[in-house]
Amino acid sequence: MSGTSLDGIDAAFIATDGVSHVERGPFLTLPYEPEFRERLRAVLGGRGAVAEVEHALTVAHAEAVRALLTRSGLGPVDLIGFHGHTILHRPAEGRTWQIGDGAELARLTGIDVVADFRSADVAAGGEGAPFVPLYHRALAAGLARPLAILNIGGVANVTWVGAGDDAVIAFDTGPGNAPIDDWMRLKTGQIVDENGALAARGTIDEEAVARFLADTWFARVPPKSLDRDDFTRFSPVHLAPADGAATLTAMTAAAIAAASRHFPAPVERWLVTGGGRHNPTLMAQLGVRLGVPVAAVEAVGWDGDALEAQAFAYLAARAVEGLPLSLPTTTGVRVPTCGGRLHPAR
Repeated sequence: MSGTSLDGIDAAFIATDGVSHVERGPFLTLPYEPEFRERLRAVLGGRGAVAEVEHALTVAHAEAVRALLTRSGLGPVDLIGFHGHTILHRPAEGRTWQIGDGAELARLTGIDVVADFRSADVAAGGEGAPFVPLYHRALAAGLARPLAILNIGGVANVTWVGAGDDAVIAFDTGPGNAPIDDWMRLKTGQIVDENGALAARGTIDEEAVARFLADTWFARVPPKSLDRDDFTRFSPVHLAPADGAATLTAMTAAAIAAASRHFPAPVERWLVTGGGRHNPTLMAQLGVRLGVPVAAVEAVGWDGDALEAQAFAYLAARAVEGLPLSLPTTTGVRVPTCGGRLHPAR
């Protein structure tokens, strides 16, 4: 898959029955060249030369598949789960748009492909996101629960996993890395705040954070989801670069802390996946604002860089078996809903 952080393509191998059995295998990331990253950024919202970028994105995913198979020495692969890249997410308008041509990827790789995971959920009244919770539930089967699993990508989302097999809820908490990345690009020309270094030197504008948290979206009962750019109006344009980075980092952490009001029962532990866990300043903010232990998912033996790509492989296996990919408690869809579209290689 290609995530909202626009950093590259993640490819992961798993062996699974799409239910409880998961064996995690090799993983790699192919970073985007700066020129392609800007081309991809230019089509966000459905603007510009979408078809051209979609073709290039699909070819790049085929290269990622070949690289994973070559470097790992894996044998034949049965199925590819191809998420593509989200360029528009407006579930209230019945719209979600992930670019990536599943039929072309099947042709290029010679492997059956499942793509278009989210459309069926949105068409059935769901939010179309988040879509990783059922994989989170499978991974958490042996852990103490209730447990919160937090994914900080461009947007942040959380999965609350309770004691029962069916006790799972999920929703987007608010912005994740995207506002921080956009700030860095605007103010410094860098694509990320490496190790949270700029934010660590800044002072948080707590009044700006309070205005941000006063938005009615945070009080809205989940399930709920966001587009990457939904909170751009809160960009602290009045601040110096370091103070702005500190304030945006605090906003992400504060939104995550506010999400816990929607849990059916408190959790004693948060496990963090996604690129945000590499930001020590953000992780420290989470520890302060959540008031309970916060750790990267590596603490329980998972690979946070691979997890989301693994999840769409897992969902592809569920799709071909006709199993639900989303639930009323994860996306707000009316009934458990399958999805994905199978593209046979031949």
